[in-house]
Amino acid sequence: MESNGKQLSIFSLGGINEIGKNMYVIQYDDDIVVIDAGGKFPDETLLGIDLIIPDITYLEENRDKIRGLIVTHGHEDHIGGVAYLLKKINMPVYATRFTLGLIELKLTEHRLLGDSELISIDSDSRLDFGEIGVSFFKVNHSIPDCLGIVFNTPEGNVVHTGDFKFDLTPVNQEHADIHRMAEIGRSGVLALLSESTNAERTGFSPTEHIVGENIEEAFMKAPRKIIISTFASNVSRVQQVVAAAIKTNRKLVLLGRSMVNVVDVAIERGYLTVPEGMIANPREAMNLAPEKVCILCTGSQGEPMAALSRLSTGNYRDAEIHPEDTVILAASPIPGNERDVSKIIDNLFKLGARVIYGSGSSTGMHVSGHGYQEDLKLMLTLMKPKYFIPIHGEYRMLHHHKLLAESIGVENGHTFIIKNGDVVDIQNGEARQTRRVPAGDTYVDGVGVGDIGSIVLRDRKQLSEDGMIVIVLTMSKSERKMISRPDTISRGFVYARESEDLLREINRIVEKTVNDLPEQDKSQWNVIKQSIKKSLGQYLFEKTKRKPMILPIIIEI
Repeated sequence: MESNGKQLSIFSLGGINEIGKNMYVIQYDDDIVVIDAGGKFPDETLLGIDLIIPDITYLEENRDKIRGLIVTHGHEDHIGGVAYLLKKINMPVYATRFTLGLIELKLTEHRLLGDSELISIDSDSRLDFGEIGVSFFKVNHSIPDCLGIVFNTPEGNVVHTGDFKFDLTPVNQEHADIHRMAEIGRSGVLALLSESTNAERTGFSPTEHIVGENIEEAFMKAPRKIIISTFASNVSRVQQVVAAAIKTNRKLVLLGRSMVNVVDVAIERGYLTVPEGMIANPREAMNLAPEKVCILCTGSQGEPMAALSRLSTGNYRDAEIHPEDTVILAASPIPGNERDVSKIIDNLFKLGARVIYGSGSSTGMHVSGHGYQEDLKLMLTLMKPKYFIPIHGEYRMLHHHKLLAESIGVENGHTFIIKNGDVVDIQNGEARQTRRVPAGDTYVDGVGVGDIGSIVLRDRKQLSEDGMIVIVLTMSKSERKMISRPDTISRGFVYARESEDLLREINRIVEKTVNDLPEQDKSQWNVIKQSIKKSLGQYLFEKTKRKPMILPIIIEI
C-alpha cells in the first residue's frame, strides 16, 4: 500500500489497567469515533468524590473531527460518563434501543435530553463516518442488546468486541452471532480490541440457565418472604426471578431507584415480560402473607445507601427482614466491594435470615457476564487478528490475555499492552506505539466536574486523619501587635474540654511566635501565618504524633 501520509490511530482514554470508565477512540486522519463513555466508583481514599470519569482533553482539542459516540451496551462502566461528555462536546450517540433507554434516564437527570441526538442502531446497522465505515455483530453479556463493532478503515478492519461471553443457551434467546464473527475474521482483521476481565479464569463461562434453576429451587424451599438482590441491569436475571415468583405464586416488590427505573425501561421496550398486576408496592406487600412476597432490590455490591444495606440494618421505611426470611445475593462482589458485602451478610444473619450467596455451580446465584479463557480464545480464533490490543482489565488480566492470543497464533510482538493515553499508530499495515495523548481521571464531586485536584484531596485526607486547629488572632493595625490572647478552636484533633493544658500551651506558642518576629514582618500577614504553622506544627507533632491542619486567621482592628 502506498503511503498517503494518513494513519490509523487506536487508543484508550479509560478502561485499561482498571475496571471501569471505559472509553476508546478510533481515529483515521480527520475522522474520530469514540466508543463508550463510562464512569467508575471511587475507593475510600478519594474522600467525597462521587464518580470518576475519563479526562477528555484530547477530544475537546479535536472536537471538530469527532463523528459520534458509539455505546456497546448499557452498564455503568460504559455509560456512566455519557452525560458529562455531552455537556462538554455535543455529539451524536449511537446505541441499541435498550441502551438508549438507560442513557435517556441519565440525560433526563442532567437536563440534557432535549439537546442530545440519540440514534438507535442494531446488529444490521451500517454507519458512514467519512473514511471510517462501521458495522456491528451481536454478543452475549449480562445485559440485553450488546454489540461488538467493526471499523472498516483504508488500513483494514479494526474490531472492538464490547463485553462478551459465549452463552449458547441465553435466557433471552438473543444468541451471539458466531457466523457473522467468522465472516469478519475471514475478511481479515487488522487489529482486535478484546475485553480481558476474566482472562485469568480457565474454561468456558457457565450459562445463565444454571442460575435460573438455582433461583427456582431456592424459591420452592423458602418458607417465608424472599428478598433477592442483583444488578438492576441484568434483565435476564430479573426475568428468571419473575418466572420463579410466578411458579411459587408470589407478588413482586421493587425496591431501589435504579431497579424501578431499569425495570420500567425493560418492560416498556419489550425486554422484560411481567404479568399484569404482579408488581405490588411495598405498602400493599405488608398486608400479604410473607410466603406470597418476593422483594427484588438493589445493593448486591454493599452500597451503603442501597435498599439491601438499609434492609440489613432495619432502616428501610416500607419493608423489613424477619427471622426465617430468605435473602439471595444474585451477584458476585466486584473487586474492592468484598468487605462491604460481608458486612451486609453478617447483618442479615444477625436478623435471623436464611442467606444464600456465592457463585458455586450447585447453589450459585450468579454467573459472570464476561468470558473466561476459552471464550476469549474462541473470539481470537474467529477473528484471527494481525495485531491484538487487550482492553478492559487490570494489568495482570491484560497480560494473561496476551498469552492466550499468542497461544492461538498471534505473532509475538504483535500484541500491545498499552496504558490509557498510549496511541497505537498503524500505517501501511505496520503498527507502532511511540506517542501518547493526555489521559487520566476527572473527579465528579456533587455538581463540580474536574474542579477537585490532588491538593484538595490531600487536604481532605489530612482533615479526615488528624483534624484541624483554627487560631484566631486579633491584631492592631496601627501598633502591629496582638490586642488580645489568641483564640484556639479544635475540630477532629482533640476534645477541647479534656485538653485545656494543651490548648493553653498552643496559645503560649502562638503569642511567643508572633512577639519574636522582626518588626518589619509583623505587618505581613502571610509571614505571621507561615511562622505560626511552622512552630505549632513542630510542637504538636512532638507532643501528639499528629499533623492537624493549622489555619491561622488574622482579624485587623
